[in-house]
Amino acid sequence: MSDPKTPNNPDETPERGVVTKTRPKTKKPSMYRVLMMNDDYTPMEFVVQVLVGIFNKTPEQATQVMLSVHQSGVGVCGIYTYEVAETKVSQTMDAAKRAQHPLQCTMEKA
Repeated sequence: MSDPKTPNNPDETPERGVVTKTRPKTKKPSMYRVLMMNDDYTPMEFVVQVLVGIFNKTPEQATQVMLSVHQSGVGVCGIYTYEVAETKVSQTMDAAKRAQHPLQCTMEKA
């Protein structure tokens, strides 16, 4: 007689090994560039003020971005996740509207 605990068929032996838990790999969020467009009416001081207040730039960094916008027609204010970029564009457009400036700001996938 065979032992009831030991299977007769080798295919029936229980598998042994270490159980590993697979974690889903988290994907980095897509990043977006916030762009500011040049116009002939918005004062440079206002652009610097927006860059300091909304984009947390130092006055020196803000001046560099403002000059880039002024000279090349467009400048990068920063690169953020979608929600943050969308919020910063909205805040910039609201500030420009309140100050009655035609400043335009948009975002694009980085």
